[in-house]
Amino acid sequence: MQSDSPTSSSAPRSPLGFLQSLLGSVRPPEWVVDEVQNRVVLFLNHVLMQEPQAQQRLRRQQGKPVRVQWGDFHLTLAATPAGLLERPAGDRQPELNVTLTQASPFALAQKVLAGERPGVDIQGDVQLAAEVAWLVDNVRWDVEEDLSRLVGDAMAHTLVGGARSAATAVKAFVGRRAPGGAGRGDGHSA
Repeated sequence: MQSDSPTSSSAPRSPLGFLQSLLGSVRPPEWVVDEVQNRVVLFLNHVLMQEPQAQQRLRRQQGKPVRVQWGDFHLTLAATPAGLLERPAGDRQPELNVTLTQASPFALAQKVLAGERPGVDIQGDVQLAAEVAWLVDNVRWDVEEDLSRLVGDAMAHTLVGGARSAATAVKAFVGRRAPGGAGRGDGHSA
């Protein structure tokens, strides 16, 4: 029996929709997820080690698990006595849950590139939430400083300047495609 519905599977799908569904159905092996989470913790600690005030604030929240979730991806972190982050052992209940509400990776990237904050749902310890918000607002990775250790100050400055220019161009493009253009669904592309 065939469906006369316009939403049947024979309706053409956009390449972006196909890519999103493909990415959504791919599940990496558990060991890959575990390794990526470990690398995220290492990177966050690298950034935090450059910010003594952030480490001091984290020490006050020592041992309190925070679970960050986006779709099927989740990562639970807790502050250490040194004011860094670790993945806590065991299945302790998080004291703070932070859930990114934007389901589409492309829409999330579009918001971030446009300089907007993605939507989040926060539940749990209010003081811990305030500290996490402070970290998000005040801690930044100094890419140029890290890069200069590898390639020298002048080259790092040039590379970061080029990346900023590219990011500005992408933001401008996203801005032109946002509300008025991106969601038209008329099949036209820029």
